[in-house]
Amino acid sequence: MSLAAASAPEAARPRRSPVALLVRFQSLLGLLIVIAAGLVFSPHRHGRLLFLQPDNVANIIRSISETGILALGMTFVIIAAGIDLSVGAVLGLSSVTTADLLVNDGWGLWSTLPLVVLIGTAFGAVQGAISTRFRIQAFIVTLAGLQAARGLALIVSDNSFININYGHGPGSAPPAFAVLGERIGGVFPVATLVFILLAVAAVALLNVTRYGRYVFATGGNERAARLSGIPVSRIKVSVYALTGFASAIAGIVHAGQFSFGSPNDGTGYELNAIAAVVIGGTDLFGGAGSMVGTVAGAVMLGALANILQLNDVSPAMQLLATGAIIVAAAALQTYVGQRSGGGSR
Repeated sequence: MSLAAASAPEAARPRRSPVALLVRFQSLLGLLIVIAAGLVFSPHRHGRLLFLQPDNVANIIRSISETGILALGMTFVIIAAGIDLSVGAVLGLSSVTTADLLVNDGWGLWSTLPLVVLIGTAFGAVQGAISTRFRIQAFIVTLAGLQAARGLALIVSDNSFININYGHGPGSAPPAFAVLGERIGGVFPVATLVFILLAVAAVALLNVTRYGRYVFATGGNERAARLSGIPVSRIKVSVYALTGFASAIAGIVHAGQFSFGSPNDGTGYELNAIAAVVIGGTDLFGGAGSMVGTVAGAVMLGALANILQLNDVSPAMQLLATGAIIVAAAALQTYVGQRSGGGSR
């Protein structure tokens, strides 16, 4: 065998460009850069970096818990070539429904929480069914769903703030619900533990199961997936059911963390969830993505916001910085997709 023949397979093997590798690991690299920036630009107090103080780290991971949970569900939808703009509103609906049932109706935890999760899951599934059955763009359906969920939240709450008081009498929620607002060992937020457990389950569902492979196939090439025998319609409905499920969990966590429910809870959270998914490297056109990347993207956004707050940067500049990062991540994906001839799948 000649040297040329022996090296032919090696030459034929595709090589990833540096930019493609950057896109693949952009969330992890971005997280490292943000942490490095935090170490450099963090204010000092008593000779110590505020950024590394346990309370500050706890605040970062607590702040990303709800949007991180939303982003887990959003990852499934975007990999399947969809989008869900209603997740923040469903969070608000779930939050006020939880508060209303516990405080105003005197329900217990074991009847309230499953019902709220069921409502959120059903809301997402209905949106997915409408979009799939009538071939309406998911952007339109979920935008309408956003309005519907906000309207339902206003009806449930009677357009008012529902405060959650803990006790055993009428008008009080079970004290056990307050655990969602506590910290393990006085440092680690319980809400973050919920996020981590859901993230582990989401990683396993996406990367280990047949269902995860079906989601990737549906988003990568829907027609080919149908011809392969994949139940595409059911997969598309199910990913929206997952976002509804995640939104309901996030709403429950929100109510438990802050001890209230408001019809305006979750406003704008859908944008943060989409941002975490995009920064995490999930292809906006579907067919490729990483749940680990989404988690890293959520942590990166939380750490970035914290650094800017520690340095008294205005909220307007925080929004501009976040927007610039999202555009840069999407631009990198598009560039690599064009260079590879059709997408980073």
